[in-house]
Amino acid sequence: MVLIPCLKVPQRHAQMYRKYLLSQGVLDRKYCAQKHPDGTVTLPVIASVLAQLDLVALTKDVAQDSFCEIVDIQAPPLSKKEKVKSSYKRLLETAESMLVSKGEKWSEDLERDIPSRWQCHGDLVLFSEGCFSNAIWKEIGSEFWTAVALALGGKRIAQIKKISQDGYRTPMVTMLLGESSYVTHIDNHIRYEFDVTKCMFSSGNITEKLRIASFDCSGETVVDLYAGIGYFTLPYLVHAKAAHVHACEWNPDAVKALQRNLQVNGVSDRCTVHPGDNRQLPLRDLADRVNLGLIPSSEEGWPVACRLLKRDTGGMLHIHQNVTTPLHREPLEHSSAIDDEKGSSMEESSLRIQRDMQAWTAWASETARSICTLLSDITGSKWKTNIKHIEHVKTYAPHISHVVLDLECKPL
Repeated sequence: MVLIPCLKVPQRHAQMYRKYLLSQGVLDRKYCAQKHPDGTVTLPVIASVLAQLDLVALTKDVAQDSFCEIVDIQAPPLSKKEKVKSSYKRLLETAESMLVSKGEKWSEDLERDIPSRWQCHGDLVLFSEGCFSNAIWKEIGSEFWTAVALALGGKRIAQIKKISQDGYRTPMVTMLLGESSYVTHIDNHIRYEFDVTKCMFSSGNITEKLRIASFDCSGETVVDLYAGIGYFTLPYLVHAKAAHVHACEWNPDAVKALQRNLQVNGVSDRCTVHPGDNRQLPLRDLADRVNLGLIPSSEEGWPVACRLLKRDTGGMLHIHQNVTTPLHREPLEHSSAIDDEKGSSMEESSLRIQRDMQAWTAWASETARSICTLLSDITGSKWKTNIKHIEHVKTYAPHISHVVLDLECKPL
């Protein structure tokens, strides 16, 4: 039996610990993190660098109200990235073999044109823009795309060219192989059905969907202000067991997919769908929890969320935001130690994490003040807000983090 050393941490802080371990070069990216019934997550670490980990300092740097410990577990499944590596190799070999068979010469430029990542929705493989741009792929046509599908275990191929600025963020998708663009995607035992040419699906939000699935929303009324095809609405209903969810969505195609997904997951009786602009929503004073899952900012929805919270007991707001960490160009002071270069790199990584967390905390504090003011203005009474948690969902771009603020709001 092969045992892999792992860092055991609370699930709510797992993403922050993972980011820290990754920055320190300690995370073993060959294996998947695993969630456990006791509310913890184990993050695989590289055995040869375990000596670098100071668990006391680690907890202090990442989340002082958490804990961590080293445990050995039976070898977990290979990570998605590790699996993709072998798929990428097959894709490269397929492309090169196809071109050589057509009398073409393989080149570094052509190799750079092959993508190293993609999305899979059932048997449909979806590539992003910026790949397969050379005219040679189009010239070969369906023969090439059939070979690509076979190499990646799919039957259909599509590519996103760009995201439309129509207000609905409709993806501009071209079908390269196959006719139907309708797909089924299963995440955490939830079934999502949608048309890839009409609706967006963000695979990068999986950690937040899993976090919502871990909530206990029994007896609660939840409002999802930006429901889409049900990214967060469905975890609230299927796993968190919310009593009722009001789902708001203004993209007509997403509304159709949402209604379908509620039916196929057997929860349509506990959800009311509100098509159109959520700023015109007639509801108020009914929500125990409001989800504001829109980036780069959900600020336009803050007044709506404040109107929705129960006046007598208040509730929780989950506010999404892309937060920018200011650039710091001042150099670090280095010692003359033999291992100075390695130590300096670790110090810089630690400082980057601290700066990120400072930026997130500053935004959260300002948001809490703004929400408190909004609640007082809307209700005519005094409220207090309490920052319960800040969750890092993903790195959206260099120095830009997608985070979620869990903000408790209570009337005084």
